[in-house]
Amino acid sequence: MNIYVSNLGFNVRDTELQQLFASFGTVSSAKVIMDKMTNQSRGFGFVEMPDDAAAQTAVDALNGSTTDGRTIKVVEARPREEKPRSNRW
Repeated sequence: MNIYVSNLGFNVRDTELQQLFASFGTVSSAKVIMDKMTNQSRGFGFVEMPDDAAAQTAVDALNGSTTDGRTIKVVEARPREEKPRSNRW
């Protein structure tokens, strides 16, 4: 299951995000999304867990919990929508 985590504190990094979910089962990957220009956290990330049951338990337990002083939102990630390309030059 791919999990979307929002409202992360700007100090949270990949390792902390992985550790947050590791107590619920195996974490395949954990990635905090960083701004390309400033290299600072954008306040959200994604976690992949191969066991859907463990992932759902993590979502249920962590949604609304507090991490780094902020209440996080944890939900199953939706597939990325394809945006139409602009033909502006």
